[in-house]
Amino acid sequence: MHSNFDFFSIDPTTIVGTILNTLILFLVIKHFLFDKVNAVLESRKTEVAKTYEDADKALVNAKQLESEYTEKLASAKEESAEIVKNATKKAQSRSDEIIAEAKDEARGILDKANSDIEKEKKRAVNQIKDEISDIAMSIATSVVSKEIDAKTHEQLIESFINEIGDAE
Repeated sequence: MHSNFDFFSIDPTTIVGTILNTLILFLVIKHFLFDKVNAVLESRKTEVAKTYEDADKALVNAKQLESEYTEKLASAKEESAEIVKNATKKAQSRSDEIIAEAKDEARGILDKANSDIEKEKKRAVNQIKDEISDIAMSIATSVVSKEIDAKTHEQLIESFINEIGDAE
């Protein structure tokens, strides 16, 4: 009884054999392939997790370094402003000292010049006094040695005035 429908018939032994073959194939594949594939997948999963963890740590570290850099930069700006401020104060102080020294030196030069002028003035006055006394002595000597009349008196005065004019 082989008909065209035998091809489509269900044979229980074939079904059991197929199920057994599938089960054996599954166990063999599981033993040789699935465990190794799962191990590789688990290894990759661990590796990816570690990579993400390292990336997170690097990000946290980068943020920490950025905040430290920002703080150091702000501190450096403050420090540079303080240095400039101190340098300006020192320069101003030194400028004031130089100006004070120059004023003192100028005052000293003026005092010395005034003193020298005063000495020269006194020396000139003393010299003029000496010349006047010499002229007066010579006039007195002339007067004593001559009898004075009006004309002689006038000549002596003119002579005295001319000698004083020559002395200056």
